[in-house]
Amino acid sequence: MGEVFVLVHGAQHGGWCWRRVADRLRAQGHTVHTPTLTGLGERAHLLSAEVGLSTMVRDVVGVLEAEELRDVVLVGHSFGALPVLGAADLAADRIRRIVLLDGLVVEPGHPAFDALAPDTVVQREADARRRGHGIAIPVASPKAFGVTDPEDAAWVARRLTPQPLRSYREPLALEGPLGNGLPVVYLHCTAPEYTAIAAGHTVVKDAGWEWRDLAASHDAMITAPDATTEALLRP
Repeated sequence: MGEVFVLVHGAQHGGWCWRRVADRLRAQGHTVHTPTLTGLGERAHLLSAEVGLSTMVRDVVGVLEAEELRDVVLVGHSFGALPVLGAADLAADRIRRIVLLDGLVVEPGHPAFDALAPDTVVQREADARRRGHGIAIPVASPKAFGVTDPEDAAWVARRLTPQPLRSYREPLALEGPLGNGLPVVYLHCTAPEYTAIAAGHTVVKDAGWEWRDLAASHDAMITAPDATTEALLRP
């Protein structure tokens, strides 16, 4: 019997970015949901100053509840680690295990910006003021996410959307500890390493979660779908 996967994308992406991995998982008999967080992807029309991390946590919990899912493998890529950890705090009974794919992780009560270098925060805030109407972080180059193949880069560039600024400013509000007692595996992408999120690695290691290296770039679900699929299926 196949597993149930809920795959949560990272900043500026949408459910679309999981297409290759989702196809592979479904071909092996697994059930896969790839929600798009509010204000991004095909839901970019919902972007507003009020869309924050708590909105995105509710997005993930909403999928678990509306689809009546149980025994879920909940996966969060990059920034998507935070909505996943927030959902685990509210709906642990629906989740079997968590996988964080090169996830951005902060301590409870801290915002995503705390996981980034101070100069990166200053730059993103400035970009939001100048080019994001003060409410969104403008899109980055696909190369910043490790996507270098020309066709893949063109596909990603067409689909990236600005990230709600509040999602990086709003603290991760949890009642319980990070992961809420669930098994958590952290997949660290190493080829090349995405240094922007390196500060959060200390939080991961302090939490005592299982650490596994994955020889792929940050957007591994796009650049290395076979390896990513295999990593998600590994117990």
